[in-house]
Amino acid sequence: MKSLHNAQPHILVIGDLMIDHYLWGGCERISPEAPVQIVDITRETTVLGGAGNVINNLVALGARVSVAGVIGNDENGKELLSMLASIGASSKGLILQQGRKTSKKSRVIASNQQILRYDNESKEVIDKMSERSIVSYVIDVIDSCDIIILSDYGKGVITDAVAGGVIAAAKAASKKVLVDPKGKDYRKYRGAYLLTPNKKEASEATGIVINDEKSLQKALISLKDTCSLECSMITLSEDGIAIYDKSMRRFPTVAKEVYDVTGAGDTVIASLSFALSCGYTIDEAAPFANHAAAVVVGKIGSATVTLNEIEVYESSLHQSTSDKHIKTKEEIYLLAKRLKSEGKKVVFTNGCFDILHVGHVKYLQEAKSYGDVLIVGVNSDSSVRELKGPTRPVNSEADRAYILAALESVDYVVLFSEETPHELIKNIAPDILVKGGDYEGKSVVGAEFAGELRLVQFVDGKSTTATIARINEGTTC
Repeated sequence: MKSLHNAQPHILVIGDLMIDHYLWGGCERISPEAPVQIVDITRETTVLGGAGNVINNLVALGARVSVAGVIGNDENGKELLSMLASIGASSKGLILQQGRKTSKKSRVIASNQQILRYDNESKEVIDKMSERSIVSYVIDVIDSCDIIILSDYGKGVITDAVAGGVIAAAKAASKKVLVDPKGKDYRKYRGAYLLTPNKKEASEATGIVINDEKSLQKALISLKDTCSLECSMITLSEDGIAIYDKSMRRFPTVAKEVYDVTGAGDTVIASLSFALSCGYTIDEAAPFANHAAAVVVGKIGSATVTLNEIEVYESSLHQSTSDKHIKTKEEIYLLAKRLKSEGKKVVFTNGCFDILHVGHVKYLQEAKSYGDVLIVGVNSDSSVRELKGPTRPVNSEADRAYILAALESVDYVVLFSEETPHELIKNIAPDILVKGGDYEGKSVVGAEFAGELRLVQFVDGKSTTATIARINEGTTC
């Protein structure tokens, strides 16, 4: 499966943008003016909401994002533009419509419980000029886009004319359109690649009560036929995702703990679009989206997910492949910093690990027991030759890294070509640095950058050199 790291697909998001505004405080009094709580506000926060949550998720995954939609020429509109700029999303496709209010939803939270929400927004459909401007913008930029998302929150931006115009332009350019639909009549999305309704929404749109495999498939086929989709999809909450093109497949998920399902649908369409635009098939993208959603529901509030968080989740399910645990230096530095910020104890060790044997495995198992995450630095082929001579290594750096990454005790592998791992240890700054027992009483490279140095005794008689000698002599253990 193709790696998603370092991918930067260009994804265009069209939809209802809004600001989610939170007023946080405590409540200890009841008003003397009316039987209502008095909340003493201690802080305010704002995040992008609606289609903006899709944008946040895409940016967190590493996508380049362009945005199209309609906002008002008001203070909320200016704030929203500033928020988009702060995350690097292009707002060139945003139309300012006179007289329209930019959506802002304010929530009052007292002692972590929402007690009130008030909305300031326009919900009527956008005017004809705005419709034409959006479609014109899409036609202008579509060749540079890898995929298009229609995020419909029912606030008047995704009209029949906008949906139809965007889908027609995308078809002409051979681009996929993914839709998070709204309402009960999905015919305005005809010709899209797929829609992402949940089970309740799909039941309302098709008139089919989904309560077993037969009714699920019937609803999927109905959506596909009614909307002329290439692929039909229904999200099933904790039961995962079901898709249908020529046959029905289900992709289950396992969320370890569910704290809040807010925004999970936005995460699904964002991660699906990201994976598809990076060359994944739908059967590869669906599990990826499942895992992304499983991470998000373990967080409180509208949340995003990173590729590293998805990989950690997949590892916990023992479903990730070895190559996902092999990182570049730049990736491992960022990863180590994030892990330590989360309170994880990072362990580092290094070596050639040429012909893997039981001594290696026991050494790595003990190293992992000292912390939460074990990072293994592996000498590149050129580095091994410098250390061991021209006949080594026996196995290539790619093979050695892949085999190590498959071990349960090893979380991440990073290659280095220098003679020593000095710079690697300096930038990772591990909590625990592990070396072999033969370093007793000796100076250890990089020890000054680690919180603690621990030495692990080797298994007697077990080494790559000894193994090679036995092979050359034609002897056995």
